[in-house]
Amino acid sequence: MTHPPSYRFARHFLRLRDPRISRTRRHNFCDILMIALCAMISGADDYVAMVDFARAKEPWFRTFLELPNGIPSHDTIGRLFARIDPVAFTECFAAWTQHLQEKSKGRIIAIDGKKVCRSFDRATGKAAIHVVSAWTSQNSLVLGQVKVNEKSNEITAIPRLLELLDITDGVVTIDAMGTQKQIAQQIIDKKADYVLALKNNHPTLYEDVSLFLNSAIQNNFLDPFGQPIAHTFHRTIDKDHGRIEVRSCWCTEQIAWLEDKSEWTGLRTIVVVECERSVNGHTSVERRFYLTSLPPNAKTILHAIRAHWGIENNVHWLLDIAFDEDNSRVRKEHGPENIGILRHIVLNLLKRETSEKRGIERKRNLAGWDQEYLIKVLIG
Repeated sequence: MTHPPSYRFARHFLRLRDPRISRTRRHNFCDILMIALCAMISGADDYVAMVDFARAKEPWFRTFLELPNGIPSHDTIGRLFARIDPVAFTECFAAWTQHLQEKSKGRIIAIDGKKVCRSFDRATGKAAIHVVSAWTSQNSLVLGQVKVNEKSNEITAIPRLLELLDITDGVVTIDAMGTQKQIAQQIIDKKADYVLALKNNHPTLYEDVSLFLNSAIQNNFLDPFGQPIAHTFHRTIDKDHGRIEVRSCWCTEQIAWLEDKSEWTGLRTIVVVECERSVNGHTSVERRFYLTSLPPNAKTILHAIRAHWGIENNVHWLLDIAFDEDNSRVRKEHGPENIGILRHIVLNLLKRETSEKRGIERKRNLAGWDQEYLIKVLIG
């Protein structure tokens, strides 16, 4: 049997320090990490399930792990993940994903936040953790995650995540919470572009941009003097199971009139996207507004905006459905954050394995039943 190439994966995590006291180390650090990784790939979502899987597969694990004192207990695994430095773990994870991704010009890097609902610990008064993740649609990879500090919000977490990532030549998309001047500056400084959602958290700017674009649409992009306002337009139509969704996008770089323009580094174009949804005879219309450093190409910008929405289906939804993340009972110390990183690692590995044309949940089942397929997933 071909041994799992743990060194290919593990080399990116070599700098991760074992947090245990030397005299209490009955089990090898790398053995525990590999057991947890293989078990989660195979459908084990908590420490007890990881141990059950490892005991069932102990002869196989002994072909490539040392296991000097057998399979560790679930308490041992839990204590280790509770104490691993999540910052160092995140840095290793980001280094690994940077190695995996294809860094083509214009790739979309979506950044969004998610709360792990049951990660709160009532006994210690610890709130549920909230993490901000980066995802690239081109490679279908989670690039990294950063935990939002308990007394803070995504505004402080996003810059820390951006610092970890190589976003050169990419297009970073962020929802309204991350539409901040310093974040726009950081993205430009890192040689990338941005598409930032604009909402009422910037009331004056939102009012100016929405009033201008709504008026322009109403007047067929003619200014009050009847002169044309240079712009581009693109429309997509999707039909599926009785639902029709029409997305219309207008972009213009005629923003010399915008008072705050100089405060937003790289700002070149303002955008409005109108979504018209018709389901069973009921129609709703919504307009959303954006700031971007991209030139006013409506087709390109609408593609970036739609790609951003993909993080919900390709990351958040999968973590809830295939990994039951919102019901995870891991709560102690750094455990929730570190297990969250492990879920992202596993999700990336499962998405990279393309020989089996099946969903993530079914791939996990197959990996649990078929050791050769588990090896294939590990190889990535």
